[in-house]
Amino acid sequence: MKLGRLFRPRLLSALLLSVSLGASLVAAPALAQERGELRIATSYKLMTLDPHYANLNENTSLLSHIYERLVYQDEKLQLMPGLATSWRALSDTQWEFKLRDGVRFHDSAVFDADDVVYSIERIRDFLKPPSGGFRSSVSGIKSISAPDPLTVVIETNGAVPTLPLTFSSIFLMNKPADGFETTEALNSGSPPNGTGPYRFESWSSGESLRLVRNDAYWGGKPAWLKVGFRVIENPAARVAALSTGEVDVADAIPARDVDALKQRGASIASVGAARINFVQFDVDRDTLPGVTDKSGAPIANPFKNPLVRRALALATDRGILVDKILAGYGTAASQVFPTGLPGTSGKLLPEGPDYEQAKALLAKAGYPDGFNLVLAGPAGRYPGDAESLQAIAQSWARIGINAQPSAAPFSVFNTKRAAGDYGIWYGGTSGEAVDIILRALLASPNPERGTGALNFGKYQNPAFDQMLAKAESIAVGPERNAALGSATELVMADQPIIPLYHFHHIVGYGPRIGAYVMHPRGWTTAMQTIAATE
Repeated sequence: MKLGRLFRPRLLSALLLSVSLGASLVAAPALAQERGELRIATSYKLMTLDPHYANLNENTSLLSHIYERLVYQDEKLQLMPGLATSWRALSDTQWEFKLRDGVRFHDSAVFDADDVVYSIERIRDFLKPPSGGFRSSVSGIKSISAPDPLTVVIETNGAVPTLPLTFSSIFLMNKPADGFETTEALNSGSPPNGTGPYRFESWSSGESLRLVRNDAYWGGKPAWLKVGFRVIENPAARVAALSTGEVDVADAIPARDVDALKQRGASIASVGAARINFVQFDVDRDTLPGVTDKSGAPIANPFKNPLVRRALALATDRGILVDKILAGYGTAASQVFPTGLPGTSGKLLPEGPDYEQAKALLAKAGYPDGFNLVLAGPAGRYPGDAESLQAIAQSWARIGINAQPSAAPFSVFNTKRAAGDYGIWYGGTSGEAVDIILRALLASPNPERGTGALNFGKYQNPAFDQMLAKAESIAVGPERNAALGSATELVMADQPIIPLYHFHHIVGYGPRIGAYVMHPRGWTTAMQTIAATE
């Protein structure tokens, strides 16, 4: 067969539907043949079998084979029915969800409203930090009840017009006979029990996950008899495994390896990520580690001045990052999501570098000769991360900023950032929607409101906070999207971060795969693979 072939629009629509629902398409006659084992090399290290422990793509991707959600997001980030067939607002503070009938867990228990109540209460009331990664999503839920087995009514503390979106991230568990299951028990006890298209077979923390087909799946019999995930953190090793035919699919392919893989007969799928990579400033402390004058003497925090932040943004060449480092598999960023997705502004466009204007702004801010800084970031966490640090430093040198790149493994970087060891750093984040990233990354830190979880620089903008809160009070739709776009325009004018790029998720696949349906959330699942036909 010819790899990378075009397929019919009708089939494409069906494939996209399969991703949004988490179902495979083996119900279609052409795809109903026995498929054996699907072998996937993934960069994602699944460190727990607790679906509520952490809101990370590692869990979201791999555990979605076993567990399911009430609501799904399709490839345009629009909401689609999952284990809930419909939902509606009864009032500003009440929502009703109707559940799918005839769904069973892997142990044959019937899925019903009590399982939804249990799952939400487990996250809200039982799990404690550092687990409970979804707690902020359900902290606004005042009560949840089950009027009948297929109906859930949720009452919130205030208006939460995005509650259905919240449930597009939360996996549903089977309610046990007594109490709440602990993370420790889930990791070491009986097999995970979900409603998903694949059943748990075995797991080695950080190394592998093996699954078997759930023949009783409500969405139709899955395409693959078995699925085996091998955790291969090294990108070159993932590429080699795909090249030699050891695996059928490999995720997080470096852009630099795409051409070589194509020459060896592999096919490539990619999509712009619903995420952003950026430079973030500490605007809170009076002095910062690693930030000095040209002689090495400490200076007052220059990033408190928006002119300095703006100057560094104007001196950042996003074209080099996208075209050279990401080899074209990226999009220059001007806001938190790629322009055109719901909640983005059509007025914010990526800028090319303007070094003369940047130098003028630095001089106006009182730094005509520039200054020294350490630009920190992770190495190997995101495509092109360490290389991006080098490229940014070279761009900033043109305006007198002597930037020393400092890349470290993500665990080290994350610990040092939390400890306040950095004054400016490169980072990245993703989310279900624009407002979720705006709340976490740019809103003023406020534990009671659940804002600023990723605002490590302690940036505060009351006018933006008010605009964001107002936008979030509007029901999902065009009016809300426009309000979020306006709030984004206001905050980005203050340059609290420097948007760099939205990298593209790149997946390679071999001859046993006919097509791979990409999703902007960056998931890697068996449900996205379509087996090749004879």
